[in-house]
Amino acid sequence: MRPKESSQGHSQGELYRSGLEQILSHRHPLYLLAKQMDWSVFEREFGLLYVEKVGRPGLPVRLLVGLHYLKYTFNESDESVVDRFIENPYWQYFCGLEYFQHEFPLDPTSLVRWRKRVGPGGMEAMLKASIETAKREKLLKGHHIKRMNVDTTVQEKAIAFPTDARLYHKMRMALVRASQDRGIALRQTYKRLSKLALQKQGRYSHARQMKRARRETKRLKVFLGCVTRDIERKIKDPDERLEELLGLSYRLMKQERKDKGKLYSIHAPEVECISKGKAHKRYEFGCKVSMVTTSKGNWIVGIDALHGNPYDGHTFKQAMDQTERITGKKPEHVYSDKGYRGAVEVPGTTLHLTNKRKKRLTRSQWRWLRRRSAIEPVFGHLKSDNRLERNHLQGKEGDRINAILSGCGFNLRKLLTAFCVYILNRLIGAYRSRKSDKPPLILNRGCSEFCVRKPKLI
Repeated sequence: MRPKESSQGHSQGELYRSGLEQILSHRHPLYLLAKQMDWSVFEREFGLLYVEKVGRPGLPVRLLVGLHYLKYTFNESDESVVDRFIENPYWQYFCGLEYFQHEFPLDPTSLVRWRKRVGPGGMEAMLKASIETAKREKLLKGHHIKRMNVDTTVQEKAIAFPTDARLYHKMRMALVRASQDRGIALRQTYKRLSKLALQKQGRYSHARQMKRARRETKRLKVFLGCVTRDIERKIKDPDERLEELLGLSYRLMKQERKDKGKLYSIHAPEVECISKGKAHKRYEFGCKVSMVTTSKGNWIVGIDALHGNPYDGHTFKQAMDQTERITGKKPEHVYSDKGYRGAVEVPGTTLHLTNKRKKRLTRSQWRWLRRRSAIEPVFGHLKSDNRLERNHLQGKEGDRINAILSGCGFNLRKLLTAFCVYILNRLIGAYRSRKSDKPPLILNRGCSEFCVRKPKLI
């Protein structure tokens, strides 16, 4: 059923309760950001995903959107963002609540179901809303969109390091669980023998006794083959999930060391092995992420997860299309590294590679080309502060949702920082003119606590 609209701003008045509007500081960055964002966009965008007068009323759209914004802005999980929501009145106001709440507004699993309902398209609407807010505050201007930087990185999946022995053991366990759920009586499950063989394989590998380690790995593969064939003999018409597990089992047993498109995880078969040439991490297991930022200001105007480990140049057109959907304009100049050589041409957009010599460029062209490297620390902040380093969401859509929401969290961090600077400038101005006897309040990086500091007057 369609959720109710937010009651914030339509106070009916209560006799013994004070609203959050009266309690909170109107100079806090989260309060200002909640005021400046256009929340009605989400009710129009996501209202079509609900049906009328069927079932229980849905949770408020602003509550769910706000929780996802806060989750990726402050690097929280589904459980911790709900826990901190109860403790922080500014978070509650940001999510559209009128009065302070002392109970959990929802179960963390509601966030999972809502993400599946909205999908990656809805997350692009959230990214677009953050960009529109920056435009209204004149932090992102029209001429900033003319010049962009583009690059790719790897978003790792939350999986263990894949080894043949571990994969054989996990695949056998998955088949045994599936057969028990369907009432299939197996001849032998090899539970004890497989666990013992996996322990021996790890110990032999650690002791560099590779011949014995390979023998235990072969035993694990034999156990998996026995269970797979036993299930096939006892059920002639398997359901979709069991048929998928049997296909993964045969795919795992047939793959060789140097094959392409190998299986690296049982619960996440979409994981790919990607090598980006890093000295400290030769291989990464996940998917490739393409990102577009403004050359001036480093606002993220396009980000998406791509499967199949495509060549960087082949992702250029898709990145430009997403940027045009979000910003409403097509960039005129885009700067990239040499990985985009041979990229598909986009009409109206010129791609500049970093293989130019300084003597052949003007001073302005060289300055903009040097700004290309500004996209690299953005990837670092996304991975350390906005949950791009390790993706815990399921499936290919989960990869796209996590990548786009991490971009939303990065943009909201920039907005909060801009409001911090705005508040600080106003307070310092009032202190210098002696309109205020108190030293200004300077917000820390998290924008959630205050510290008092006396400014140095010039």
